[in-house]
Amino acid sequence: MHNNLNNLPIWKKLKEHAQEMQNKDYHLKYLIKDPDRLKNFSRNNVPCFFFDFSRQRVTAKTMELLFELAEARELDNKFKSMVSGNLVNKTENRAALHTATRHFTNKPVFVNKTDIMPEIRKIRGQIRDFSKQIHAKKIKGTTGKAFKHVVVIGIGGSYLGTEFVAAALYPYADKGIKLHFLSNVDIDNFGKTVSEIDPETTLWVIISKSYTTAETDANATLAYDFMQKKNLDPKKHFVIVTGKGSPGDKKADSVLAIFHMFDFIGGRYSVTSAVGGLPLAVYLGHDKYEDFLKGANKMDLHAENSSIETNIPLIAALLSIWNNNFLSYPTQAIIPYSALLSKLAVHVQQLYMESTGKSANMQGEFLSEDAGVIVFGEPGTNAQHSFFQLAHQGRAFPVDFIIAVNPQFQQDNTIFSEVSNHQELWANCIAQAMALATGAENQEKHKFFSGNRPSTTIVLDHITPENIGNLLSFYEAKTVFESFIWDINPFDQFGVELGKSLASKIRKEIVEKNRNKNYLFESSNEYEKFYLGKLFSK
Repeated sequence: MHNNLNNLPIWKKLKEHAQEMQNKDYHLKYLIKDPDRLKNFSRNNVPCFFFDFSRQRVTAKTMELLFELAEARELDNKFKSMVSGNLVNKTENRAALHTATRHFTNKPVFVNKTDIMPEIRKIRGQIRDFSKQIHAKKIKGTTGKAFKHVVVIGIGGSYLGTEFVAAALYPYADKGIKLHFLSNVDIDNFGKTVSEIDPETTLWVIISKSYTTAETDANATLAYDFMQKKNLDPKKHFVIVTGKGSPGDKKADSVLAIFHMFDFIGGRYSVTSAVGGLPLAVYLGHDKYEDFLKGANKMDLHAENSSIETNIPLIAALLSIWNNNFLSYPTQAIIPYSALLSKLAVHVQQLYMESTGKSANMQGEFLSEDAGVIVFGEPGTNAQHSFFQLAHQGRAFPVDFIIAVNPQFQQDNTIFSEVSNHQELWANCIAQAMALATGAENQEKHKFFSGNRPSTTIVLDHITPENIGNLLSFYEAKTVFESFIWDINPFDQFGVELGKSLASKIRKEIVEKNRNKNYLFESSNEYEKFYLGKLFSK
């Protein structure tokens, strides 16, 4: 296999074709006039999940070439290798088995000749039993009151995916329990969180694989101290989700329970492990959480077993590669036309950018092509009144529009201008995709819209636990497929470590200053000295 993409014959063909696509005859306003365009450039072979890429800047020839790229990069085999437990995370010598956390068959999955499924099923059982005891009010706090608040202490992948799912499935939640997230080490984050809870009815969930993350350790210490000052026993209010053998794993005597996570599941892929499983099962109820897992599993199986031409997340990955490496779009927007999906873009931001933000391939060679794009987003119609001026007349960027056929909250027959709110939402979503594609001619340049701006529309029938599982797995698989094309490792995150190691050095300087007010900062870096001086000047 060619490691340098520029040397790959199909890559060269795609480069030539991208030049051809600059011809004005391939403007989207002409392409979408084909009466069979929607039928030929959409897929609906995952139940309740319609994937429409008819407004992407592609032709039948483009797709043929992209499918040839998928074959050349052996994407189907690589995905099967991942879900089978092979050590695809080569830089850390690990498997990558987030998909195993939502298996519901007796089929074994081996890592280093050990079947991991019994342990995964054991932890799922622990989550089920614990969450049901919480709901049955058999587990209570120090003063005998049932839990009404759950605070997740964790950062990055320890909360972002969980927050997305919790927000999306709010209509299904146990309304007697509120879920809060304490991620930022900023004391204002802690202050706001504790102002919103009743300590006597609060369950704290500390999530950290290594149990050495500075922000999480700092917030956990604050939480323990806060509860003790309220004369509440932390042993009756705290649970820990961590890796086996970590410092947190040794705290069984000081917490309600410990739930294990695995080194073969990275934080940003961990929503369906105990990381998301414990807080979501308590928040939603175990049965709804299990429906969510089953939805994710359905998309996993689709990604693993579908042909290249029918594989929805694989096609989405190919389109992303096309937009990035051949049409030179450096950004991607995610615009869900649903307030319930308000946290989707934030989750995908981390999932995608931490996975694809790499500069070297699996052989340790610098990439010849840029991997990854900048992901951002905001729910529509808010986005239309925020940054869609740029989308329509400024620098173009591809958009994923996501919308549900049926709203979760029904209107009481209230109509404005002869349409309901949900109908108004749909009108806007349809219009935005069309306007981006076609543009509008005008002699006045400030009213001219160039169009030819690509988008994809994903339609869910309802926002249900199963469909949110589908959506979660779709973006995970899409991210993995893109990474396989670039031959990068989507499961490590060494880029996160550099800043953390430098922070550790600066932290030591702060410790010395706290101990001795006369201590002179030893850093040779004038930038660090200046800002440390600012910190201690108050």
